[in-house]
Amino acid sequence: MSAQVQSFFHRDSNTFSYLVFDPDSGEAALIDPVLDYDPDTDASSDAPVRPLLEAIEQQGLRLRWLLETHAHADHVSAGRRLKQRFPQATLAIGEGIREVQATFAPRYGLELAAQDAHFDHLFTDGETFALGQLQGRIIAVPGHTSDSIAYLIGDALFTGDSLFMPDGGTARCDFPGGDAAQLYRSIQRLLALPDATRVFVCHDYGPGGRAFANQTTIGEQRAHNIHVHDGVEEAAFVSVREARDATLAEPKLMQPAVKANIQGGA
Repeated sequence: MSAQVQSFFHRDSNTFSYLVFDPDSGEAALIDPVLDYDPDTDASSDAPVRPLLEAIEQQGLRLRWLLETHAHADHVSAGRRLKQRFPQATLAIGEGIREVQATFAPRYGLELAAQDAHFDHLFTDGETFALGQLQGRIIAVPGHTSDSIAYLIGDALFTGDSLFMPDGGTARCDFPGGDAAQLYRSIQRLLALPDATRVFVCHDYGPGGRAFANQTTIGEQRAHNIHVHDGVEEAAFVSVREARDATLAEPKLMQPAVKANIQGGA
């Protein structure tokens, strides 16, 4: 059974959020929802989630899950804000968030409450969950961050930051807990899925000036991804990835975003 997928683009952070639902039951999930955040005034706005909320209401959907692929460093999650609006929805992330929390909480002077208090559920690798008649499965993909996971819902794969569009390659691995060799091995798990698997990426930057895009397939990734197409060995990938990472600046919102997102977007 195919999941219905609707995408929403946040231009300020080049982030795609997804509304995924089972058309028979109307059960829905939101993946990687975004808030607007101004670091100069510390003001936030839920403007980016309003189109998602309108889509849920117009289609009569029941929000069952609020899903994060990892603790993002380039935008503030709307997960906690949406949890207040939809208390019945489960706010979830991968269990690797514990490691990210342990790394970053002391940097921000945070004394986090009980380890899992900021999320309703921490997914383990291979765990399954239901979205109406659809089955979702967790694929742990550490490398970009230690908590990175991908969601396979029906025939739709949501890769987070691990894979970009084929001409965009892969995500950086120079944040604390990142590891290029580990990312290469994680991506091989994704590329082992059927070629027809639909792939939905979290970010796109329009390489070469092309229009922004967010959907591809595993087959297209295997054939054309500039970093990990078929035939690229781990050592070659690591060399390219680490050289590229050495040129990248810290994301503008990294400090406030990570501080908020290890707390579910609080």
